[in-house]
Amino acid sequence: MTLAQRALERLQTWPDLTTGPASCGTGRAVRSVRDEIVHFHSVRDVDLHLTHRAIQRFQYDLSGSSAIRLVPGSRWVTVHLDCDADVDLLLSLVSIALKAHQSRPPADPTSECNFHRVTVLPRATAGEV
Repeated sequence: MTLAQRALERLQTWPDLTTGPASCGTGRAVRSVRDEIVHFHSVRDVDLHLTHRAIQRFQYDLSGSSAIRLVPGSRWVTVHLDCDADVDLLLSLVSIALKAHQSRPPADPTSECNFHRVTVLPRATAGEV
């Protein structure tokens, strides 16, 4: 089982979340009643709809993580799943995203995720330079 499959299975147990095709046309989406929150694009790459306000609030922490890719001006962040800790990070960020979406109007359905706008390179493993 891939890390993305593990994360998706865990999110499917959360109340009030449903899955279906991603609106961008690639992969599976997890959505709340109001908005698409997560797009699973591959076995490692996941886009998360955090909102501008949440990204600004946590920008320092997000930009310090080797698992996160930010696209200027985007309401989405890309999470690259390389290890179990990245799955835990994703689930924590989904919780933040759900809260952020509760306090704002529903997202514009044309709001594009970061798919094809982010290139994620593999992280170096311990001992590599």
